Amino acid sequence: MLGLELREVSKTFGGMRAVDRVSLALPQGQFTCFLGPSGCGKTTLMRIVAGLERPNAGTVLLNGKDITDQPAHRRQFGMIFQSLALFPHLSVEENIAYSMRLRGFDRRQRTSRVAELLELIQLPDIGKRNIGQLSGGQRQRVAIARALAQEPSVFLLDEPLSALDAKLREEMQVELRLLQQRLKITTILVTHDQREAMTMADRIVVMAKGRVQQVGAPLEIYRNPANRFVADFIGLSNLLDAEMAAPDMVSFANRPIRVTPPREAPVAGARVTLSIRPEDIRIASGVDEDDGNSLPARVTFVRDVGANIEARLDCAGRSIVAVTAPRDWVGAGPSDQVRITLPPEACRILTE
Repeated sequence: MLGLELREVSKTFGGMRAVDRVSLALPQGQFTCFLGPSGCGKTTLMRIVAGLERPNAGTVLLNGKDITDQPAHRRQFGMIFQSLALFPHLSVEENIAYSMRLRGFDRRQRTSRVAELLELIQLPDIGKRNIGQLSGGQRQRVAIARALAQEPSVFLLDEPLSALDAKLREEMQVELRLLQQRLKITTILVTHDQREAMTMADRIVVMAKGRVQQVGAPLEIYRNPANRFVADFIGLSNLLDAEMAAPDMVSFANRPIRVTPPREAPVAGARVTLSIRPEDIRIASGVDEDDGNSLPARVTFVRDVGANIEARLDCAGRSIVAVTAPRDWVGAGPSDQVRITLPPEACRILTE
């Protein structure tokens, strides 16, 4: 299989297993995000891919070739770290040309390639500047150009945007994604920012405690989380304790709630988690109508953030969050009674 492949990769530090039997196939040309909280093993896994750490067990393959024991400098992978690691004593063009000089490119070749890369990152006129004269966004682009100068087969990014302010960070996410799509380089981004992963990735690898929890396209993971951890970590989700009543129904707050049937439905009476995203919950004024999958609730808090309205609700002692567009808001305030509807197609059953 063309691309990068990990087979049963594990890494232990002083008795603690940072990466636990991870197997992944990352197709050529795709953008993959390793996503998870601090300490989940995502950076260690990327360092194993880069050749900066050797696994205690398992195999790393590139286009079918075993590169597990190949040192980092022979893999010719492009890497950008959180610190960017630009050389402050060198100019922009000298930073970009650094790897080419080490590989024996002559001055003419280096000059031509640097000019191409500066055009690519849309900064054609800054080659003579010192690194200290650049803005945060410009430094980020220079780091990208320097990594691309190696003509890498794999591009590795370890939280490179975390130091940027929110607006610039979002701009760079889009620019980096567009650049990757244009160049079609196999890319791995390590991040703990779910929004960043959802914005940039073809596929997300969600990790926790050294293990892969779920692999899939961003929308697939968001809509169909594999377990409670994924549902809670990716976006905002209501995770409600319920009891299985039938393959397509649970009992919640002493009421029957129809759900999307899981592949393997637990037996009746089993304790499960009912998962529903806040934006999927519908709110209506009053408490009398019952059109199926609806429950009475009391508003406890309302927050208007402009683009949407977030409401916190008490439903039989359970706290539920709902998000709606301002035009659809029923105008309720704290202590008002409303009725919420949980659409069956949006209700997921989690057993882990």
